[in-house]
Amino acid sequence: MEGSVMRKLFLKIHLWLSVPFGLVITLLCFSGAMLVFEKEVTELMRRDMYFTPSSGRAPVLTLDGAAALVSGTLPDGVEVTGVTVHSDPDRTWQVSLSEPRKAYVCVDQYTGEIRGRSERPAFFSVMFRLHRWLLDSMRPGETVFWGKMVTGTSTLMFVLVLVSGVVIWWPRTLKALKGRLRLSTGKGWGRFWHDLHVAGGIYALLLLLSMALTGLTWSFQWYRTGFYKVFGAEASSGRPGHAAPREASGSADTMDIGIWQQVYESLADGNPDYARISVADGTASVSFDRLGNRRASDRYTFDRTDGDITGVQLYADASRASKIRGWIYSVHVGSWGGIVTRIAAFLAALIGASLPLTGYWLWFRRLYLKNQTWRRTVRQ
Repeated sequence: MEGSVMRKLFLKIHLWLSVPFGLVITLLCFSGAMLVFEKEVTELMRRDMYFTPSSGRAPVLTLDGAAALVSGTLPDGVEVTGVTVHSDPDRTWQVSLSEPRKAYVCVDQYTGEIRGRSERPAFFSVMFRLHRWLLDSMRPGETVFWGKMVTGTSTLMFVLVLVSGVVIWWPRTLKALKGRLRLSTGKGWGRFWHDLHVAGGIYALLLLLSMALTGLTWSFQWYRTGFYKVFGAEASSGRPGHAAPREASGSADTMDIGIWQQVYESLADGNPDYARISVADGTASVSFDRLGNRRASDRYTFDRTDGDITGVQLYADASRASKIRGWIYSVHVGSWGGIVTRIAAFLAALIGASLPLTGYWLWFRRLYLKNQTWRRTVRQ
């Protein structure tokens, strides 16, 4: 009896949270799914910019030469802040710029040709703004970022919907368990939508919960503070999962970039399994293509006059808060387990987008059948 009462209570919670927030949840999950493979799609669209066949050739440029080449083409106020080299010799070098944020220019190290400047495709720009703020933007004089507030609240409600859904779904017998895990494809669309909502939600549950719980750290300061405390760290005022923007300390004309090549070669020799090496003014980082926190990197400082390495902070020795920031992002986008978990995150997000839609269909169908039953009763 108590179980039946609890199930009815959670059924109401599940329904009355899903009805008002369902469409927003669909938009958030769908846009999130579209962003999972943004990097691969963007590079496929502009393959000539991101890739160049090495064919066994040696680069004709040095890092400082690439920085100087790009610096000569920049408008006033925009400066070169560093150069990134990938271990894959077929990838072009990326020369980072001071603005806009995360901007860079791709340079063909084998020909000395500037291949192009990074630009987020319009589709992914819309998907990102939809995912984060429902295409809203913070206006001057406003104290509440409504788009951010609605996405954060909807994500929080999504967590409650998922948890209540598990309580409703929980079977009493092994036979019932098998039935609720089955996705029927040959019994008509009605049965398929029902099974997609019931079984699909369970299959995607853990990934959807992990993405929602990490995503909330971008929405609410109080949640971010509590989330970090659970893992024994203090939350920073910056955005989790993203490094704080680094201010440029000088342009390629004022920085001593002549030693960048030396620093790169020194770090490459000491880290033969590196994935990327980035060198800037007095600092450098070495990233590895390993499972786990995909933003993990070892950070170095070097003497600006002779290029000697003066300090190192290995990822293993980084602060707990720094590691948590990277893990939040890696778990949220599903990159922590490589291509396998990214595909799983993509599919889970698509299922998440379908859950409110199939839920609406089940609800409307139930209301329709109840109405038909009532009409027959009145006629009799």
